[in-house]
Amino acid sequence: MILHAIVDDLRVARRAIDGGATHVQLRLKNLTTAELIAQGRPFRDLCASSGVTFVVNDDVDAAVALEANGLHLGREDDGFERAREAGLIVGLSAQTVEEAVAADNEHPDYLGAGPVWATPVKPGVPALGLDGLAHLCESVASPVVAIGGIDATKAALCIDAGAVGVAVVRASTDTAAVRTALERAAV
Repeated sequence: MILHAIVDDLRVARRAIDGGATHVQLRLKNLTTAELIAQGRPFRDLCASSGVTFVVNDDVDAAVALEANGLHLGREDDGFERAREAGLIVGLSAQTVEEAVAADNEHPDYLGAGPVWATPVKPGVPALGLDGLAHLCESVASPVVAIGGIDATKAALCIDAGAVGVAVVRASTDTAAVRTALERAAV
């Protein structure tokens, strides 16, 4: 089961890992590749020493330079083929079933699907809801990681809808509770 913490702060990353995150995605916006590499090294080192999968958001050059395990790309981002050539895990974002089906044709390692619930991280983006998440999961072959408004009270619902895991942003500081909810859902 995947518990994917999306972070921009090293203390939050450490807390997420201590709480049971299996993946840490570094999401630092509006930085040059060189700045992202410089700021990403401590995250990479923390993940490596903890045995946690380290994923870089959007920037394939930074992911390669940081020797990350993976790269997550939004719908408009380039770098899929280069990431594959570098041997990285590649995740793609999808907000609708149609986007998920199109992304699934690329054969990513996972699809980040959402938002499942409305979230301030993606203001104005319509939520899929649990029925939409279930339909999306049934429509693709790639594993689906649900994202958007997920916390410990909602994580198991995403697994019940067909997701293989959840990604959390605001709940990255509460991964222990999210992890417990996911473990209960797996029983």
